[in-house]
Amino acid sequence: MSATLMGSRPPPLEKKPVKFSNLLRACEVGAGLNMFEVTTLGQPLEVVKTTMAANRSDSFAGALSRVWARGGVLGYYQGLIPWAWIEASTKGAVLLFVASEAEFYAKSFGASDFIGGISGGMAGGIAQAYATMGFCTCMKTVEITKHKIAAAGVKPPGTWATFMDIYRKEGIRGINKGVNAVAIRQTTNWGSRFGLSRLAEQGIRNATGKEEGQKLGSFEKILASGLGGGLSAWNQPIEVIRVEMQSKTEDPNRPKNLTVGKTLKYIYNNNGLKGLYRGVTPRIGLGVWQTICMVALGDMAKEAVEKLTGDKVTAKH
Repeated sequence: MSATLMGSRPPPLEKKPVKFSNLLRACEVGAGLNMFEVTTLGQPLEVVKTTMAANRSDSFAGALSRVWARGGVLGYYQGLIPWAWIEASTKGAVLLFVASEAEFYAKSFGASDFIGGISGGMAGGIAQAYATMGFCTCMKTVEITKHKIAAAGVKPPGTWATFMDIYRKEGIRGINKGVNAVAIRQTTNWGSRFGLSRLAEQGIRNATGKEEGQKLGSFEKILASGLGGGLSAWNQPIEVIRVEMQSKTEDPNRPKNLTVGKTLKYIYNNNGLKGLYRGVTPRIGLGVWQTICMVALGDMAKEAVEKLTGDKVTAKH
């Protein structure tokens, strides 16, 4: 019995030295993965999710039709250039580095894989929101929702004209509108995704007879990340609140100077509890895809870079 227990102990944690070259590689891996994620399935799912959250009477099929009517296939990639690319190239690097560092330190204080994953994801999510995501998320939402202006017969301004108009009228606060909602979303998103993915990984180890800390196969990592990403959509009300705060929709009944609390009350009064979960279907798909890219493929990519260069990638523990 004692031998079994001794044999199942995880390997000791080892903190890799932080070198500039390794830090750069970690950032490149994170940025590259996020660019891949958003340019493939990420942006189409983001557009459909945002459309449903902004037009809360739309069904999933109705949102698909609405997006298609805006520009066919290209309608699903609205906001990709430049905002989603700027966001992806920065937030992926921030997430992968900060989350890995925070997860390591949590485990060094005795946290389990599950708690360590949650801690790392939450820290990475907050860093993402305030360091890189505020204005990009706001401008993506503006790009997607400003077509309501076009539906009223008014030609909407271009991307940079819209950005400069908001900046002139509202300054930095205007282009970062809803950043607190973004921070709540990101910390709960990645806390859930990393934590639930690590929990799923442990469940797969138990089911397949692997020891604690033993590496999983590629398919097993992808399966664990898919489960973690899908289950993380529980916080959809925060995402609907974020979209409403950043939307360019004109509604005389909507309160001025929206806060998270005021927006929650406004949506609930107009659309009920169901309104707070609009867009949850594409959000589940987006969560699965993002988590596979940033958790499963992130682990694999860091290992591949290590084999290629012979150096340990910083934040790989």
